[in-house]
Formats: sequence, C-alpha cells, structure tokens
Amino acid sequence: MGREELARASREELIDLVIASQVRLEEVEQQLRWFKQQIFGPKSERRIAVDPSQLSLGEGLVEPTEPKDAGTPVREHVRRPRPKPEEVEDPGLRFDDTVPVQRIVVEDPALEGLREGIDYTVVSEKKSYRLAQQPASYRVLEIVRPVVKLAETGALTSPMAPPSVLPGSYADVSLLAGMLVDKFRYHLPLYRQHQRLQAAGVTVSRSSLTTWVHRAVALLEPIYEAQLASIRSGRVVAMDETPIRAGRQKGKMRTGYFWPVYGDREEVAFPFARTRARPHIEEILGAFDGTLVSDGYEAYERFATRRDSIVHALCWAHTRRGFVKAEDVEPARATQALEQIRALYEIEREITEQQLEGEAKLAARGQRSQPLVAAFFAWLERELVEHALLPTNPFTKAALYALERKKGLEVFLTDPDVPIDTNHLERALRPIPMGRKNWLFCWTEVGAEVVGQIQSLISTCVLHDVDPYTYLVDVLQRVDTHPFSQVEQLTPRLWKEHFASDPMRSMLETAIA
Repeated sequence: MGREELARASREELIDLVIASQVRLEEVEQQLRWFKQQIFGPKSERRIAVDPSQLSLGEGLVEPTEPKDAGTPVREHVRRPRPKPEEVEDPGLRFDDTVPVQRIVVEDPALEGLREGIDYTVVSEKKSYRLAQQPASYRVLEIVRPVVKLAETGALTSPMAPPSVLPGSYADVSLLAGMLVDKFRYHLPLYRQHQRLQAAGVTVSRSSLTTWVHRAVALLEPIYEAQLASIRSGRVVAMDETPIRAGRQKGKMRTGYFWPVYGDREEVAFPFARTRARPHIEEILGAFDGTLVSDGYEAYERFATRRDSIVHALCWAHTRRGFVKAEDVEPARATQALEQIRALYEIEREITEQQLEGEAKLAARGQRSQPLVAAFFAWLERELVEHALLPTNPFTKAALYALERKKGLEVFLTDPDVPIDTNHLERALRPIPMGRKNWLFCWTEVGAEVVGQIQSLISTCVLHDVDPYTYLVDVLQRVDTHPFSQVEQLTPRLWKEHFASDPMRSMLETAIA
C-alpha cells in the first residue's frame, strides 16, 4: 500500500494492516529462529528431567587445598610426572572371543645366558593388552587343480573348479559380501573401495564393482520379496517415507522416495517409489489387514479411510515435535505440554523394564496412561478456548495438530502391540540418510531399488544380532540350490533359526582355518 492509499485508508483498514504486518513479522521471526537452530543449535529434541533433590553439576564441590602431585618445576612451565609403564590389563578394553589375539612375548634382558628350569623358573605371567589395527587387505586365491594321467587308461583327468557365485566372474563370495557390507552398513562408496583396491596393488575396473553389486543383489531379490511379504502378513506395521535422489530428468537428478516399513517380527524393508503419493502405500502394503502406525502425513489417513479393516495409529513423537518448536514463543505452555507427554513416555519405559506383554501391558496403559492422555487433550482444548492465540502461533499449530489426530493418538491405549511412536522405525531407517551423505544419489531408479533391497536385509540382520557378512557369505552360496518354496527361510529372521549355527563359509575362511 502506497502513501496516498495509506492517507485515504480508514482507521479500521489501518488496524487490519498493522495486525497483518505483526502476524507476518512473527512468522518471519519464527522462521529465522528455526534456521538459526538448524545451523547453530543442537538438533536433539531430548529433554532431561530435573530432580530438585539432586545436585547440579559442580554444585557442592570443594576445591582441593593443594594438588596431589605438584610436578617438577621446569623453565616457564610445570612438567607432568612421567606415567609409570603399564603392567596390568587396561580396564577400559573389552573384546569377545571373535577378536583375534596375537601373542607377543617380551624377552627379559636379565635372563640372557640363563637356562630355563635350571637357572630360573617361570612362576607366572603378567599380561597387558593393546588394541591394534592393520589396513584392509585383499588376497588372490590361487586355485590349483592337478591334471593327472591314469596309468591304466592313459586318460587325463582334473577336478572341476569350485563354482562361483557369479558365473564368469573372478569375484569370490567373500569379496562380494565385503563390498555389500562396506557400502551399505558402513557407507563406503564403491569409488572409495576402488581406491582402496588400487592402494593394495589390485587393478580392477570401477565398472566391475558396480556390476558385481547389481548381480549379487539380484540373487538376493527373492529373499527381499519374502521378507516384505512377511512384514505385510503381520498385525502391526509402521511406515514412513524418506527422500532419495535417483534417476535423471532433463539433466538433473530426480527426487524419489524410500517407503520403509517395519513389521511386528522385527523386520524392515525399504521399497522404492518415484513419488510420495498415496497409491504407493497401497502398492507396498498390498493386502495388509491390521494396524498401520505412521506420522501425520495425510496420505496415510486417506489410505486407512479407504479400508475399513485398517486401524490407523499415530505417532506421539511427531506430535511432541510441534511443542518443541513452540518453546521459544510460548515457553510456559510448551513446557507444560512436553511434561505431560514425557509422563507417558516414562510409563512406557517402566513397562519395557518390567517386560510387560499382552493383557498386563494393556492394563498398565489403561490404569496409568489413559487418564493422562484424556487430561492432556482436555487441557489443550481449554488453552485454545480461554486464550486468544493467533492461528500462526506455533503452540496453536501444535495443539491443533494433536487435537485433529486425537483418535489415532489414542490407539496405543487399546492395543498392547501398538507402539506409542514410530521411533523404532526411524532408528532402523538411519542407514538411508547416513548413506545418502556419502554416496549422495543413485544414478538410476533401478539402482535405488537395489539399494533398498540390500539395505532391507542388512538392517534386519542388525535388528536380529546377525553378522551381515556371515549372513551374506552363506546365502549368496545357498540361494542357488535352496528350494524356492522355502525362500522365506533365507530371510535374516528365519536364517538365524535354521542356518546360523553352521553357516557356509568362503574358500578364504576355510583356507585360513
């Protein structure tokens, strides 16, 4: 509005203009605070409960009257006393039986020329440990097959070479499993693995590594499909979506999406889709009939309303985030909301510690959590009615978000198998953003599908305490002869039951043994 228009404006129009300007200014300030928080502030939403009966850090501490060791005065500084040689085991070092230990015996110069058993006797040993590392190493397996001539017939004979996981390839199964684990568990891109091979003196084309990964994952695709079917057959499934740059369009990388799904048997899968639209939910979940746990994205709600058999449960952690964002503007109200939600999580923590299941868990939630949930929503309604908060106020937005999703947020009170949030899923999908920071994008959409399939199996291995390398070495050799009708036995969850006690090893491991 220009000066002339301002001069002709009425008092009511000017008041409306001032209010609109104030609202806009508040929105801009909120955005500025959010950007500052993202750049300079902590990202964690975790809150530490303060117990007034406990001392704070540094409170009640008494300064020592004099140091225990003043050290040795040296010119312009005080030299620290030299540490004594370590003679006992480092109490901070912990390792299990799978870690190789190399024994190094230190010779005593005082015993030079003396004979053991005559001039001295070994009474005992003092042991200390140091953690060492050697660079990643590669080996070339030279497979020797003698050619012999039979004396009786004069015929030449030679044994067949051991079969390769990838026909026509010189990549051993140990290399394939190691590449997959390095790339998808430890986020080491193939070009870095290629550099490491070169540094070790091995010349392999960069394209060969990509081809090996695609061919190896293609062998595992039926196992991935069996695991996704196992997730769909469960009663409770958590679902989310996370972006990934995959495929090219007009010279630019397109944005696709992984749709991670987490089943009630501790299995996770990462299907890939080109968009974030609702039809992909129907395609991924198929004939799923149970409880879907998700955040507040409306596509999940629309999917659930189209199927009467689907119960839609919502995530309290996503609800909580709105009140965390409101702390700067409405600190008192936001803190009160966060404290009420924290009480619900405290009850869930105690339920987990007491290992309550089924009816016992449902009873605990009904007796303790249900009154808190009812009081929480009643309090939000009173705050919105009794106080004239602007619609743009972050607390107003957080309160409306919670009230509009009240039905979904209460589902966990009536079903003991439904979690209070989707944090378990978000923990499981962390490898995707972690890998995205390292390999940045997938050159093709097919490549993104490959990433989702192998990441599904490796992440599920981690959930079931299965070593991904051991698992991959076994199933890559076993999948070719395993009955297709029993392919579900090769999923990490069932593989642990059927094959983990005696897995198939690579030639490298058997040769070393």
